[in-house]
Amino acid sequence: MLKQRIITAIWLIPLVLGAVFGLPTEYFSWALIGVFLIAAKEWGQIIDKRCQITQWSFTVTIGILLVALNLFVPSDELWFKGHLHPVYLSIILIGAFWWIIAFLLVISFPKSAALWQKSHMFKSMFGQLTLIPCYAALVALKGLSTELDPYYGGSLVFLVMLVVWATDSGAYFAGKALGRTKLMPNVSPAKTIEGLVGGLAMSMLIVFAIMQVSPEQELSLVICVTLFVALVSAVGDLSESMFKRVAEIKDSGNILPGHGGVLDRIDSLTAALPVFTLIYIAFWM
Repeated sequence: MLKQRIITAIWLIPLVLGAVFGLPTEYFSWALIGVFLIAAKEWGQIIDKRCQITQWSFTVTIGILLVALNLFVPSDELWFKGHLHPVYLSIILIGAFWWIIAFLLVISFPKSAALWQKSHMFKSMFGQLTLIPCYAALVALKGLSTELDPYYGGSLVFLVMLVVWATDSGAYFAGKALGRTKLMPNVSPAKTIEGLVGGLAMSMLIVFAIMQVSPEQELSLVICVTLFVALVSAVGDLSESMFKRVAEIKDSGNILPGHGGVLDRIDSLTAALPVFTLIYIAFWM
């Protein structure tokens, strides 16, 4: 399994970085829709794994909403004098609020499942709240690129990815080596407190890298933001695990050998990206 994960990562990471740094925001935003349509189809299984009509109707709905967002707010109108377009800002704020609710659902699981597990409407709404703000945050951060610094927005997207990857990797290896105390056994039996601590410790490598590249940053702020984003990414991971457990699904898909589906790869990012975008707007704009 680990070998297959590494092989997939070898071709997947250059593809992702090529899109993040190589595509203009306009093309990036349209190309991203394809990725989120795959994730939407996978979320459709969480809604009802036995009904293809439900899965495809959810996918089409997400596609229509993302296309409409691209048409209504072109990439050159995303930012104006340091302010994010109000439509995008509203979507990202709603997304951040959703992750507070998702956190409450996770820590109260399985009792919380009684409220939503039999409702296609709730699970569809949860999927929209998970995917659309993540998409908006990705495009918003990417849109911060300028002619003077064409890689700035891509660097911010890459930074969030690095924090998530470091946290996931640290949690995986620390959990394997040291994991004893279950974090939330009702949600994800494999995850441990030791793994979470290892993931947070690994994220400090990103802090070190940031301070080497941009030493003018305030160290305490960078540490706090990195740890908070890492913790939020864990909520995204646990949230998807909770929904898959109720749906009796091990992996969201099989499009990425060794990793599962697209949703399995972006679950942490769906929480981390909207939260980081709001923090960036609040503290660095």
